[in-house]
Amino acid sequence: MRASGLNWQGLMEQLQQALPHCEVTDQSLAYFKYPRRTVSLNLPVRMDDGSVRMFRAYRTVHSTSRGPSLGGVRLRAGVSAHECEVLAAIMTLKAAVADLPLGGAKGGIDVDPESISEHERQGLIRRYTSELVEFIGHHEDILAPDVGSDEQAMAWILDAYAENTGETTSGVVVGKPIPLGGSYGTKDARGRSAALVTGQVLEQAGRSLRRARAAVYGFGSVGRTAAQTLAAQGALVVAVSDQGGATYASGGLDLADLTAHRERTGSVRGHATDISLDELTELDVDVLLLAYDYGAIHAGNAHAVRADYVVEATNRAVLPEAERFLKDHGVTVIPDLIASLGGLVVNYLEWVQDASNFFWTEEEIEGAIDVRVNAALDEVLTFARTRRTDLRTAAYVVALNRLHDATVMRGVYP
Repeated sequence: MRASGLNWQGLMEQLQQALPHCEVTDQSLAYFKYPRRTVSLNLPVRMDDGSVRMFRAYRTVHSTSRGPSLGGVRLRAGVSAHECEVLAAIMTLKAAVADLPLGGAKGGIDVDPESISEHERQGLIRRYTSELVEFIGHHEDILAPDVGSDEQAMAWILDAYAENTGETTSGVVVGKPIPLGGSYGTKDARGRSAALVTGQVLEQAGRSLRRARAAVYGFGSVGRTAAQTLAAQGALVVAVSDQGGATYASGGLDLADLTAHRERTGSVRGHATDISLDELTELDVDVLLLAYDYGAIHAGNAHAVRADYVVEATNRAVLPEAERFLKDHGVTVIPDLIASLGGLVVNYLEWVQDASNFFWTEEEIEGAIDVRVNAALDEVLTFARTRRTDLRTAAYVVALNRLHDATVMRGVYP
């Protein structure tokens, strides 16, 4: 069940905790507290039965102080402008933590993608792009995949943008198929970096992933890669979940067999011992990695979490009120600003490759992601250790200081 606690107030409360450690001014804070723009759209789409259905949609650009904005397009029932604004601000922070020349954005269409056909989804994506064509571009606002969208959706965006502008500009969208200017490493970057970051955080705390017990909430592309990477580092992945439920094996799951089972049956259920999603979050494990969507851990279930480390492999997986409880009870949260950084870094690298029309190998891409993620992680860990803060506060400080510098240097126009 989705929590309702994704809100601007929670974001601002966490920001306030970082301010005593920051070099910021009222001016730079004002730029962060107010998104640059939010566009609301009504999208008419002809359905397969010949009727015309109207869909609500949004696009928020939070900041362009450090460069053009970049952020995903989510297809989810109930998505709102407010949701897009909060997630866009998180993207701004994430780009600043990684020291990338980008700002944050987020878009969404209020639809359950499972309720429409592939043809209807294509029409919806193309209409969304056409309505936004004056606001997006490789030097202004760059679109990316998110919940409910994929590389095929990005290909439709690329084509619709070209049809509207009369030119093919590959960098207007990232997460594209490789034949259309996409990058190697896109599908694995977020899950792989989340697992590698987890290992490094544990190592600094004097612990190891060797034989550590891990549960993964969300066995999509991110969760599957994270689980495989955790296992490669020696962890025992004892439970995973998808929309159909969860499966558990005390001695560790056979991930290759599990993946084949899911491809065959459409769910992880039935592979080992079936458990509920709530039971997965309550397991006595070392690591609980969250790879589904925001709000997996909220005020209603935080008290039942028994993991020592909770990892946000997706944005805002732990809501602020839950994080306060976890912190008070000795649970370390590895925040999205560093745990899910690999996805943003590979999107940035794709954008750079499109701009230069020069593409790197898969090995070069993985190396470049690791360099950027490790540099950001080292800076956050060093700050947290020397100032005795939690990891999210440290990441906020790093990001806000960089945003402050950019804002002050640019000044106010006119």
